[in-house]
Amino acid sequence: MTAADKTCFELRHLRYVIATAEHGGIRRAARQLGVDPAAVSRRIRELEDEIGVALFIRGPGGVILTFAGEQFLHRVRKALGQVNYAAQDAGASGKGQNGVIRIGLISSLASGFLAELLEAYKASHAGVRLEYIEGGPTDHIPAVRQHRLDVAFLTGTTSAEDCDLAHLWNERIYVVMPTRHELAGKEEIAWRDLHGQCFIVSEAQPGPEIHDYLVKHLSSLGHSPKIQRQAVYRDTLMQIVAGGNNLTLTSEATIAAQFPGVAYRPLAGEILPFCAVWSPKNDNPAFRRLLSLAKVMSKRSGDFPSGARNRSDEASQILDPSQ
Repeated sequence: MTAADKTCFELRHLRYVIATAEHGGIRRAARQLGVDPAAVSRRIRELEDEIGVALFIRGPGGVILTFAGEQFLHRVRKALGQVNYAAQDAGASGKGQNGVIRIGLISSLASGFLAELLEAYKASHAGVRLEYIEGGPTDHIPAVRQHRLDVAFLTGTTSAEDCDLAHLWNERIYVVMPTRHELAGKEEIAWRDLHGQCFIVSEAQPGPEIHDYLVKHLSSLGHSPKIQRQAVYRDTLMQIVAGGNNLTLTSEATIAAQFPGVAYRPLAGEILPFCAVWSPKNDNPAFRRLLSLAKVMSKRSGDFPSGARNRSDEASQILDPSQ
C-alpha cells in the first residue's frame, strides 16, 4: 500500500498548510485563522508524517516551502477551489437559483397568466433552464408521477391520483372563424348561434378534447355537430379556417397570435379553468420556487371573470377526458 492509498485528512488541515505558506509562519497563520499555533503546528506535522514528506523548512524567522511542499500546495489550492465551487453550486441549486424545470403544456404561451408567470420567473432565475413539452393529460400526468415532468399546466380542476393540484387561473373560450363569416359581426357568440355550423379540429392536442366538448354541448341542445378532423397543427388549422367556412374553438391566451383572415369571438358564459399538477414527492428547489410564484401571482390577479366561479365545475370538463 502506498502513501496515497492510506492518505486521510480533513479540509481544515489543508487550509492550515495554505495559510502557513501565505503568511510565512505558523504563528501568523494561526492568528489569521483564529486558532492555537500549537494546533496548526501539530496538524501540519501529522500531515507530513501521513504523506511521508516535509512540506516546510522551519527556522527562527518562520517557514519556507520545500520543493515537495510547493507541488503539494499547488494541487491543494486547485482541489479546495473545486470544493468551494461544488459547495456554491449545491447551495445555488438548493436555493432554486439554477437547475432545470421540465414543464408540460396544453395551452399556448402567446399571452395570459402562464406567459406572465414564466416571464417573471425567468427574470429572477436566469440560471434555471425551462424545458417545455406539449401534450395532453394522458401524456402529462403519468410523466409528472414518474418525475419526467416537474409540473404540467392543464385545463380542468379534477384531481389526479398521487398528484397535487392548484387552480391558478381562468380563460374565456373563443370561437374561431373566417373574418367573412356571418357570425363575425357579433360581439359574442351563444351556443344557439352554432346550430348547423361546421367545425374543424386538429387530431393533435387539444383537438380531441375540443371535439368532445362541442359534441357534449351541442348535443345537449338537440343538435348533432358536423366536426371534421385534420392531421395538422394549430398554425395550419388557422389557415384552413381562414380559407374555408369552418369554425373551431380556442382559449383566451391563444388569441394574441393573429392570423390573416381569422376572427375570434368569445363564447358567452364559457370559462376554462387552468391548474398546475405536480408530484408531492418532487423536491426540485427550482420548481418549488416556480410553484410558489404561481400561487402568489394567482392570488394577486384574482383571475375569476364574472360567472366563472358558478360555472367552473362544468367548464372543468373541457379538455379533460376523465369527466
